[in-house]
Amino acid sequence: MLEGGEGVDGRALRRWVELALATLDERCHEINTLNVFPVPDGDTGTNLLATLRAGADELGGPVDGALSVGAVAEALARGAFVGARGNSGVILAQGLRGVADSIAGLTAVDGRDFARALDRAATTVTDALSTPAEGTVVTVLRAAADGAGRAVIDTKSLRGAVGAAADAAATALEVTPEQLEVLAAAGVVDAGGLGLLILLDCLVEIVSGRRPDRHLRLTSSPVADTGGPDIPDRDAAERDGETQDYEVMYIVDGSDRARIAVLRARLDELGDSVAIVGDGSAGWSVHVHCCDAGAAIEAGVAAGRLRRISITCFTLQADRLGQCAPSAPSAPSSPRSTSGRAVLAIASGDGAEGLFDAEGATVLSAETAVDPRLLLDAIRSLPSSDVLVLPNGWVSEQDVVAVGAQARDGRREVMFLPCSSMVQGLASLAVHDARRATVDDAFAMSEAAAATRWGSLRYATERALTWVGTCQPGDSLGLAGRDVVVIEHDLVAAGVSLLDKILAAGGELVTMLVGDGAPDGLAEQLTRHLDDRHPELEVVVYQGGQRSDLLQLGVE
Repeated sequence: MLEGGEGVDGRALRRWVELALATLDERCHEINTLNVFPVPDGDTGTNLLATLRAGADELGGPVDGALSVGAVAEALARGAFVGARGNSGVILAQGLRGVADSIAGLTAVDGRDFARALDRAATTVTDALSTPAEGTVVTVLRAAADGAGRAVIDTKSLRGAVGAAADAAATALEVTPEQLEVLAAAGVVDAGGLGLLILLDCLVEIVSGRRPDRHLRLTSSPVADTGGPDIPDRDAAERDGETQDYEVMYIVDGSDRARIAVLRARLDELGDSVAIVGDGSAGWSVHVHCCDAGAAIEAGVAAGRLRRISITCFTLQADRLGQCAPSAPSAPSSPRSTSGRAVLAIASGDGAEGLFDAEGATVLSAETAVDPRLLLDAIRSLPSSDVLVLPNGWVSEQDVVAVGAQARDGRREVMFLPCSSMVQGLASLAVHDARRATVDDAFAMSEAAAATRWGSLRYATERALTWVGTCQPGDSLGLAGRDVVVIEHDLVAAGVSLLDKILAAGGELVTMLVGDGAPDGLAEQLTRHLDDRHPELEVVVYQGGQRSDLLQLGVE
């Protein structure tokens, strides 16, 4: 606080973040139990906490402009944007973005600055939503902004503005069941609105030194603000959005407003709860509830580059939370128990397939990119409740997301591991341990794949421009990952050059998978080169038999 208690600087805003995180953590379960809109997935408190924590992580330790409230707000908004979780998290991140844009460049804020910032936040959030509903956190935020605005008509008092905003939010929160039928049916107030009120009350404490002592009607019976409400049975309540199966989120980079407008229109066709929020520069965070997760991802791909893709199945989430979910047709009975863990590996060539089979993986044969329907059928045919998939470069990123979303159901959890080649898949499978927890096993396998640098040798089939020049049909190409890094007329020379480039970063083990079309003696000549230049290395050669690469190599 500044002298006299009439302004908040960067240090005070940091204290608010710490207090808000602690309070949201304490009341997370209470907020979750109120969550019935837009879907009753019981995670509003969890998502608010995760989003604000992501913003706090962006603040880190001491930074330039640590005492500037504008700099702190900008960092907070930036971190929340990247780490936003769920519908409530996206709305919180966009509200923080509105605040940051409003107070950019300010060292401290007074009451009028605060009122303008809340107004900007409310407008920014409303603009981000395709169909903002009354009786939600949007309504509570607008009421808070209006309350702050009225309080500063004749004064700049920050204490008065913050207190008025929180009081207006509390009043608006209690009447949300009168504005939204699903809340009235469940007998609860809006969960996101309660989360916002908690954040505002924390700010009241920072400004005034004392948090309001509220006794609110959060359910059909009055309860103390500090207690957990007794939520009535929600199975009988009508729920908006229960026909949507998935929550899809991702960040779009390298787009523009025109393409984002097209994306919004497409997502409105696919589902509901559409929110698209900007990061203040060139990125957009996207959220939608829909039945076709793959189509939602494809719409994003058309708009720009995607990252941080997240898909949540509402039925699975409800089961994990012990909530009731809409009933689904029972699956045909399996002759074997759906228990344990299976590894499904996509491979090409008799030798490579045999290697994966010997390590206990179920193998799906491939010569070209795998048809998503074939992959989905292969996953569903496995009698295991947990499935780890090694795509090994045969499945596109879009198909991974789409197939994964369709394959996950109430009986099965599916995880695609980041294996872009068969040599990475073999390295991953080498550390597989079914005795570990699934998430721990998947992490160890993913780490092994990531630690394996890989490359391949091929003949050029056409004239093409690469990173290292233009190749002609028949040239020998060396690829590091997906990129051509060597062009030679001789295949052995290309292999030697490729190995030296990949080994420039070091290594202990080189694995070679010899393809079906490789000339006789290729692996032996490359092994002799390694023995001469890198005698410390261990070299393992397998006859893979794949048709895609003359030779595939991995370095660990």
